[in-house]
Amino acid sequence: MVAGGSPGGAATPTLEGLVRLGLEGVELRPGDHVCAFYRAAAGRDEILTPFIAEGLRSGEKCICFLELAERQAVVDRLRESLDAARGRREDQLEVLDCTDTYLREGRFNQEEWFDELDRSMSAAVGGEGYAMARAAGEMGWALRTALPGVEDFIDYEARVNLFAPRYPQILMCLYDLDLFSGEVIVDVLKTHPRVLFNARVVENPYYVSPEELLGRG
Repeated sequence: MVAGGSPGGAATPTLEGLVRLGLEGVELRPGDHVCAFYRAAAGRDEILTPFIAEGLRSGEKCICFLELAERQAVVDRLRESLDAARGRREDQLEVLDCTDTYLREGRFNQEEWFDELDRSMSAAVGGEGYAMARAAGEMGWALRTALPGVEDFIDYEARVNLFAPRYPQILMCLYDLDLFSGEVIVDVLKTHPRVLFNARVVENPYYVSPEELLGRG
């Protein structure tokens, strides 16, 4: 459980150096939290598939939190990488639906979700023995504003920056520009230190620290 119900607390030692994302020339550091912008499902797959495939090849724990209900379709797109990952364990890849993760019981509860993330990542780099984990979350669920708690998703994104350094992990949030308004994207930019767009990662000049953002009235 995350100490005190918060995504902060003592950090688990992380790997040093850079981690390949699977896109040519794109690297991040363990503990990074990045948002990726794209258009439509094809654009998402151009980011998600190589991101997860690289993790599989590198022997990392890989988790996807997606809008897609058809888990098998995602696994099929990764089949070549799965087959090439010699000695791959059955638990290396998890593809989960947003209604079973972010929106369990038809609501979004930040504290419960951070506890679940903490358990998942602690297990991956602890009990399961992976040196590194990477997770990608499709954020279309945040548009379901009629569900309780969803209205706080920007605060959640800010708090992810406190959680990300706890483990040797890369956390990627996936945003479809065809779905989100410009106003929401401006808020999203405030919560991500780095942005992936057009196969490039850039330092985000609009990023606001979680302490500053969450301290506002």
